[in-house]
Amino acid sequence: MFESLSDRLQAAFQKLGAKGRLDESDVREAMKTVRLALLEADVNYKVVKDFVTTVTEQAIGEEVTKSLTPDQQVVKIVHQELINLLGVDNAPLQEVRPGPTVIMLVGLQGTGKTTLAAKLALHLRKKGRKIMLAACDVYRPAAITQLQTLGRQINVPVYSEGTDASPPDIAANAIEHAKREMVNVVIVDTAGRLQIDERLMEELEQIEARVQPAERLLVVDAMTGQEAVRVADTFNQRINLTGLVMSKMDGDARGGAALSVRAVTGVPIKFLSTGEKIDTNTLEPFYPDRLASRILGMGDVLSLIEKAEQLYDADQAKAMEKKLRKGKFDFEDFLDSMRQMRKLGPLQEILKMIPGLGQLARQEELIDERQLRRVEAMISSMTLQERRHPEIIKTSRRARIARGSGNSEQDVAQLIKQFQQMQRMMKQMAGGKGGGKGGRRGKGGKGGFDPQDIMRMLK
Repeated sequence: MFESLSDRLQAAFQKLGAKGRLDESDVREAMKTVRLALLEADVNYKVVKDFVTTVTEQAIGEEVTKSLTPDQQVVKIVHQELINLLGVDNAPLQEVRPGPTVIMLVGLQGTGKTTLAAKLALHLRKKGRKIMLAACDVYRPAAITQLQTLGRQINVPVYSEGTDASPPDIAANAIEHAKREMVNVVIVDTAGRLQIDERLMEELEQIEARVQPAERLLVVDAMTGQEAVRVADTFNQRINLTGLVMSKMDGDARGGAALSVRAVTGVPIKFLSTGEKIDTNTLEPFYPDRLASRILGMGDVLSLIEKAEQLYDADQAKAMEKKLRKGKFDFEDFLDSMRQMRKLGPLQEILKMIPGLGQLARQEELIDERQLRRVEAMISSMTLQERRHPEIIKTSRRARIARGSGNSEQDVAQLIKQFQQMQRMMKQMAGGKGGGKGGRRGKGGKGGFDPQDIMRMLK
């Protein structure tokens, strides 16, 4: 969503870096580019004006213009002001003790409230909470059925009274039921409309009055641009929002809503949501400093680590380490590792989160997800014995694997050759004795590897 904005900002800072020393005219020229980039990203005009004014005042100060690295100083100022714009600190969900904690989801129809309810339930259950969903959207066709289906998918109970009951009554009864069942958190999925109307607002106010939610979260479609800001402001005036969830953050909109909504409404963003898939990778807590770093192409290693930790299997990792040390890493291990990595998300998105690799992620000819799928298909077409002992794969076996995976025999032969090269390299890196003819010794005389081996493997 922020690719275009990120490119424009990085281009502006690269021009500053080429200057060496900066004067006031250089800074103001760069700020014109920044201002235009933000406006084109659909950031609120007043927000852009205040942002550029603040950055310019700090950037033309003596400390910056006389610095040995003035361009880096300007980037630092922009980074900090983006953080200020987005809310400075992470805003965690509030909890009520002894409970249950009630989280009320509101928003217009089509923003993804029902899907978000399931994602949030999964997120909180992983933190050890006992969750229940309450189906209070009695108007949209199949809304209750959708929530029940999602509840079964993630094994979370759904409280429902059908479409004839009053939503405020359903919500209140759900809380009483949750108390009897010792539920920690109740997530109330409310109805939406295609546009804001008085009937919708009155019903939400009645639900709020009956259940006294600890959190009133507005689900905002990030692709609606400045309309999202107006919607958030209107909802906030009526039910005093405690937080925002930006949905559809993987869309191709310009991202201005995420940069504007916090500054205009004063309501903190609590989560970012991507896609329709219900898993831990599609909902992430919002950290202003991390998003600011992503926008400026600085990566986001902390979020990447947190994603990896959710999928991390300590026992599996130890077993893999032993295999690597003994040089016994086979196709079965390679397939498991590749699938684990893909759970983190598309490779392009992973690279963007690593500082310095953002530009590489956009070179589609280098990062081809289709090639990874082809490799996975070839390995999946092998028998277990072939995966563990690739040296037994000769002509007839190659032909069968090629037919089964939809690739050529040459592709299969190339994969096996590259994998065997990688096996030899791993033995050398582990200091093993099985390097064969390809084995080399490092400068210290101990078992090691030659960096040229890695370059050949990459090629």
